[in-house]
Amino acid sequence: MPFDVDLFVIGGGSGGVRAARIAATEGGATVALAEESRMGGTCVIRGCVPKKLMVYASEFAGQIDDARAYGWDVTAHGFDWSRFRAALEAELTRLENAYRGTLKGAGVTIHDTRAVVEDAHSVRLATGEKITAKHILIATGGWPFVPDIPGRDLAVTSNEMFHLPQLPKRALVVGGGFIASEFACILNGMGVDVCQYYRGAQILRGFDDEARGHVATAMAANGITIHCGTDVLALERTAGGIRAVATDGSDREFDLVLYATGRRPNSSGLGLEALGVKLGRQGQIAVDDFSQTSVPRSTRWAT
Repeated sequence: MPFDVDLFVIGGGSGGVRAARIAATEGGATVALAEESRMGGTCVIRGCVPKKLMVYASEFAGQIDDARAYGWDVTAHGFDWSRFRAALEAELTRLENAYRGTLKGAGVTIHDTRAVVEDAHSVRLATGEKITAKHILIATGGWPFVPDIPGRDLAVTSNEMFHLPQLPKRALVVGGGFIASEFACILNGMGVDVCQYYRGAQILRGFDDEARGHVATAMAANGITIHCGTDVLALERTAGGIRAVATDGSDREFDLVLYATGRRPNSSGLGLEALGVKLGRQGQIAVDDFSQTSVPRSTRWAT
């Protein structure tokens, strides 16, 4: 039976784009790729790249103070979020176009829509089109995790963080890992009043204990309020913002609540369960030593 393509890739992040390009240029395969959002995936659009740009922007307040200490007559007029966001969007668009150019140069057919697995050798696009493939590669990465608490829809994650219409005056960051702590520092550097909740005894679990204490002390010295042993029970909309009801008995109001509590495999709704693909407890796709799923010679998984 002839197939429409040799390889169909679901997901246009770093893993999916590279797999598609290598299969087409070095493997000589006919390849198609579907991405329902922006090309580039988490790292380029919702993760590493925009976060680094925010880090750079947030550091200038301290650099201005340093410049004054060395005799420079420098005046800061505040941080313009809308101006920064426009520059950020322009850079993300540039990188996205570079990813698209790479795929087109390799001869990969791009489908800007959602795709789900229909059977062992075919996918169904949201447009209704069915495409058959000798092999199907699932490269959909991860998705931010927000606990199932009342008012969870009021919180944002890194998916929305880089595209806020305006910078909040008061922000709550929930989580104590590297990403949560980094976002707390970023917002603090941009002039936001930041509070951080973490359910553990100290932020940055898994890091060197002395370093954890040093970082927490430095964050507090810069004005970040850290509440360890604290989690959110519920979020409620108020006239002035978002009320966070916490396990420590507090009841505080914020303009923004950011959850940075880890990520889960982005595997739901792809038709994998109906196909018989084995999934783990967190939704991860079980594979063998060759990254092949429980459905022989068809679907594969790429992180």
